[in-house]
Amino acid sequence: MSDGGHPAADGDGGFRETAAEPRVAAVPLAHLSLELGHLYMEDFEAGPERLRRHFAQVRPWAEAARAAATARAGGKRPRISTCFLIDDYFTRFATPAEVVPMLLAEAGRAGLTVDYLARESGCAVTGTVPVAEAVAGRIVESPPPGSHGLRPPAVETGWLANGERGPAARAPQAMKRAAAWQPPRETAAWRHSVFLDAELWSEDDDGRRTWSCPFLAAVWQLARLGLLRHEGEAVLVPRPHTGDGFPADWDELPALVQLTERPAAFSAYRTCSVLPNRFLPVEHAVRVVLDQIEVDATALAQATGRSRQEERDAAVPDSVADRISYVFYAGR
Repeated sequence: MSDGGHPAADGDGGFRETAAEPRVAAVPLAHLSLELGHLYMEDFEAGPERLRRHFAQVRPWAEAARAAATARAGGKRPRISTCFLIDDYFTRFATPAEVVPMLLAEAGRAGLTVDYLARESGCAVTGTVPVAEAVAGRIVESPPPGSHGLRPPAVETGWLANGERGPAARAPQAMKRAAAWQPPRETAAWRHSVFLDAELWSEDDDGRRTWSCPFLAAVWQLARLGLLRHEGEAVLVPRPHTGDGFPADWDELPALVQLTERPAAFSAYRTCSVLPNRFLPVEHAVRVVLDQIEVDATALAQATGRSRQEERDAAVPDSVADRISYVFYAGR
């Protein structure tokens, strides 16, 4: 892109006015966004002992993730930020004034620091921005080889698969045989299929949409990778916490809060999440969603280009889904 207002040659030898091109804001990027938890209100309702066990199990894996990031950076000190996601979308328990101090105290007891705290409802709507709806509008389904378009698109059904669903059995017409059963097929199967059909949202009788946990988690990953934009501006930008306490209402807490002074950037080239193993099917669905989202091309180029300049041999993969990693621990 040339300087604003100056003409630039296009691919056909013509010219265009670059001042008219939409601007896509860049965001600061750490090397790694390390998620220390993604718990629901029932976890907090169980009291500090549940959080204490969680962080005790998280700590060794968080240290391993840091060591891996250091090795990937060639021994240099990588920029690593930590984050924690609280569910205030599906259920609400207590208040930020009660929950957040307990969370931070138990993390500190385990020797962990939470740099950024996010509310899951912010992955659905942030301010006036319908984040989840905008991401859903970028779904580009990958049709399985040999499919005939019999299945309605995800934008109509709210279901997204990583392959072709087995055809439904139908009663045979007179003088015709019933069609033979066929199994579902994963599009990119390796020897055998692992087929997944993920529900992205549900709707009530009045058409009100409730986004699914996997879809909101996919939005969360895009935010952590610095790939969310709305009209060119970054979405889910952290706001520093001010004051001594936290509000009595979840809606009064910013969607993304910076809790420490001068941490590494919230978004990063790569993410790692340390989670209880009950999240394994959810995160499988997250990868299916990310593989079929058309991410903002400029935001993607910004992150990819800067990663290659910084990390050289350890630059991020082209696939967005391959930029995320997990550690799943057993039990609660």
